[in-house]
Amino acid sequence: MINLFITASKYISLLLVVLYTYCNFRYLSIPDQEDAEPLCRWQFRIILLIHFLMNCIIFLKTEDVKTLIFYGAQLIFFIGYGLLFKTLYPNVNRLLLNNTSFFIAYGLIMLERLSFNKAIKQFVIILAAALFCMIIPYLIDKIWDLVKWRYFFALFGIGMLMVVFVMGATSYGAKMSISVAGLTFQSSEIVKISFVLCTAGMLNLAENFKDIMKASAVAALHMLVLVACKDLGSALIYFLAYLVMLYIATNRKVYLFLGSFAAMGAAVVSYKLFSHVRTRIYAWMDPWADIDNKGYQITQSLFAIGTGGFAGLGLYQGLPGKIPIVEKDFIISAISEEMGAVTAICITLVCLGCFMQMMMIATYMEYDFYRLVAVGLAIEYIVQVFLTIGGAIKFIPSTGVTLPFVSYGGSSLVSSFIVFAIIQALYIIQGNEDEMDEQEAMEDYAEDPMEDEEDYYDDSEDYDEEEESEDEDYEVEEVPDDEFR
Repeated sequence: MINLFITASKYISLLLVVLYTYCNFRYLSIPDQEDAEPLCRWQFRIILLIHFLMNCIIFLKTEDVKTLIFYGAQLIFFIGYGLLFKTLYPNVNRLLLNNTSFFIAYGLIMLERLSFNKAIKQFVIILAAALFCMIIPYLIDKIWDLVKWRYFFALFGIGMLMVVFVMGATSYGAKMSISVAGLTFQSSEIVKISFVLCTAGMLNLAENFKDIMKASAVAALHMLVLVACKDLGSALIYFLAYLVMLYIATNRKVYLFLGSFAAMGAAVVSYKLFSHVRTRIYAWMDPWADIDNKGYQITQSLFAIGTGGFAGLGLYQGLPGKIPIVEKDFIISAISEEMGAVTAICITLVCLGCFMQMMMIATYMEYDFYRLVAVGLAIEYIVQVFLTIGGAIKFIPSTGVTLPFVSYGGSSLVSSFIVFAIIQALYIIQGNEDEMDEQEAMEDYAEDPMEDEEDYYDDSEDYDEEEESEDEDYEVEEVPDDEFR
């Protein structure tokens, strides 16, 4: 009976996630958010229904009352998070808000299936990060001109990365994290936000080539420290974000070409210098040659994806635990095995939808500095998604980065919340300004509603007078009847 319920829930959830993905892209095609409100409500209902079905399976398989309590806590969070955000900021972007809950729901479901304790830890961080990020739109509204803080952001970012370089713990060949009072966090996840803010500020104020070189030097210093820490995945994310921001700020394609050649050169140098890079390249090129050692992780990921097929085996029906570090770098492989490749593809498409929405918000911004900020954060987000999913499916070598909101990890989770909160802040503030402009225009019209009409009639009279003067100037030469004939 339980297996029958798992099978039925599997196909129902597949249908629901496809419908959610459709709503996501349908929303992007509607210019007015008020007209898209019904889609957002349907999206939220789909999230709750998928979450309910998957948690029913978890309870039936574990028969542990704690899973029901945990489900109740998650349900309260999803409902409360959306209501509180919409109450505090009526102009919030509903699509990004729904997608945040969508990713968190799938992440918690898979984490709870893999390790209940890790799911609890992840949920506690989610609560703290969500509450903290509630104030970010308010803070940015009060401290609007963050471009003045660009040098502070630069010093903060470089300083944090230097601390990791000096005191960081080495994991899988790279220094990526530090521990303080028993808490471990990855500095590069937080610094990628300050990196965008500092470089956007410097590029926004750049007036000549010398200023561009200063901004490039600051960006290069960030990346050199990351390379020294052998955190090449984060260095690549930073580099691509800066390259796109530089192109948008200058509108010169030559920087894209130069940056591409620099990236290829850096890849060759990294391959020569770092042994763990060579190991990952070998594992990517032919994982089957050393399936028990270097290629074990990627081959297990491919086995999981292939075994799951399009529909998946069903929750608790696969063996995702055989993939090393599955809850971080290869969470999408676990989802694909038990929930199906269709679900994994839909999650990828929703990530793409978030990126498209961020870029649309960037074009919506009037202030160039915040346009660059939105673009930089959007590029960092989509590159991280590409590196994670691309590494899991053997499209590119594994880089050790996580899938935002879905993978296990406090640093990645907090930084993802902050990124989405900043994008929301820009959208909310610009929306508030547009509403104020409309209100002022309506007030001006209410004070003197005939002003526009008088201007119209004045213009019409002037136009008529001009026509009359032209008619007077134009004289018709009379032609004698004989000549006419």
